[in-house]
Amino acid sequence: MDVNLQPIIDSWPFLAKALGTTLYVSVASMVLGFMIGVAVGVLRTYGGRVLYVLLGFYVDTMRAIPLLVVLVWTFFAFPLLIGRSIDAVTAGIAGLGIHLGAYVAETIRAGLTSVRRNQMQAALALGMSRFQAIRTIILPQALVRMLPALGSLLVIAIKDSAIASVIAVPELLRQTQIVAGKTFRPFELYTAAMLVYFLLCYPVARAVDRLYRRVAHLGSS
Repeated sequence: MDVNLQPIIDSWPFLAKALGTTLYVSVASMVLGFMIGVAVGVLRTYGGRVLYVLLGFYVDTMRAIPLLVVLVWTFFAFPLLIGRSIDAVTAGIAGLGIHLGAYVAETIRAGLTSVRRNQMQAALALGMSRFQAIRTIILPQALVRMLPALGSLLVIAIKDSAIASVIAVPELLRQTQIVAGKTFRPFELYTAAMLVYFLLCYPVARAVDRLYRRVAHLGSS
C-alpha cells in the first residue's frame, strides 16, 4: 500500500483550525464540568440528606445515559424546550460539560470524604464557618488527593470531544472525515488524527502524574 501525505499537507490549515476547535471544546467542557462537579460534590457531601438525594439523581442519570445521547438531545431536543436554537459548539460544550460534571462530582465527593472528619471538627472549634473550613482546609487537601483522577478526566474530556462530531462540531475528527471523503485517503488522514489525539493526551497524563508526585505530601493528613 502506498502512503501519500500530500492530502494532509494540502489541508493542514483546515485541520489546524479543527485542532483549535478541539482544544477549545475540550478545555471549555472541562472547566464547565469541573465547576459543576465541585459544586455538586461539595453539596452532596455537606449539604444534607435532601441535596444528597437530589444531586445524586443528577449524578446517576448522567452516568446512566451515554454521552452520545446527551449530545444529540442537547443539540436537537433542548432548543425545542427553550424555543431558540443553539450552535453546535455551544451544544457540544454544554453536553460534554454536564456529562463530565457527574464524574467530577463523584471524584470530588470521594476526595472530600477521604479527609479525616476531626479536621472539620477542629476548624469549627476554632471559630471557622463550615464554608471557610471546606475552602481553606478540607478542599485543598482533597484536590491534591484527587489529582490523578482529575487528570484522567481531563484526558477523557479531550478524547470525548471527538464524539461531538455527530452534532457537526467542526473539531478534528469531523474535519478529518470531510478531507478523507474528498481525497479518498482515509488511512493517512485517520492515522494522522489518531497521532494528534495521542500527542494531546499523553503529555497531559504524564504531566499530571509528575505534578502529583511533587505535591502528594500536601494531601496527607
